[in-house]
Amino acid sequence: MEATDLFVPHLEKHGYEVHLADSPAPYADPAFMAGVDVIVQCYTMGTIERAELQGLRAAIEAGTGLAGWHGGIADSFRNSSDYLHLIGGQFACHPGKHPAEEGAGTEQHNFVPYTVNMLPEAADHPITEGIGDFDLVTEQYWVLTDEYIDVLATTTQKVRPWDPWHREVTSPAIWTRRWGQGKIFVATPGHSVDVLQHDSVRTVIERGILWASR
Repeated sequence: MEATDLFVPHLEKHGYEVHLADSPAPYADPAFMAGVDVIVQCYTMGTIERAELQGLRAAIEAGTGLAGWHGGIADSFRNSSDYLHLIGGQFACHPGKHPAEEGAGTEQHNFVPYTVNMLPEAADHPITEGIGDFDLVTEQYWVLTDEYIDVLATTTQKVRPWDPWHREVTSPAIWTRRWGQGKIFVATPGHSVDVLQHDSVRTVIERGILWASR
């Protein structure tokens, strides 16, 4: 909840009434969802029931926005192919340091330096306008995607001597998606509070939430 709480003041500042939930259960309540302008989802892995997924999709198709970061949106509900279809990108891996390096098996072992590269399309987009490339040391998401996403920024996984792949792999790091009358925003950085407090990451997410909103 600490990560979600970072953005509550931002929403309240812009006039939103914020409701917090610890499960996707509200998605199955059509009366409640009809009054929701934007969902800020922070729910890694877990499962989603059929009625919850149907309610989420119906709300977005009717104009409710969906926004999130990192595993809270790009690694949610692996049990639902329809959810993956909705989001347009799925976390596959975050390759870490050399397997023999001290700390293997710990969370910190997955923290590597990488760059988020802004695309030309991002230069005048309301989410990313004025933001240049920036560097992070955290989990670098390798993402599986389809072509129906609008990518604003990417990150490239290098080939290191111990890696089994043979060429660099570029994944979207920030993207949007239109679904019915609704809009979806995804940023893959955001593993921890310190990453979310990075000026560029926080600005992108704050803008992305507002952009996705009805």
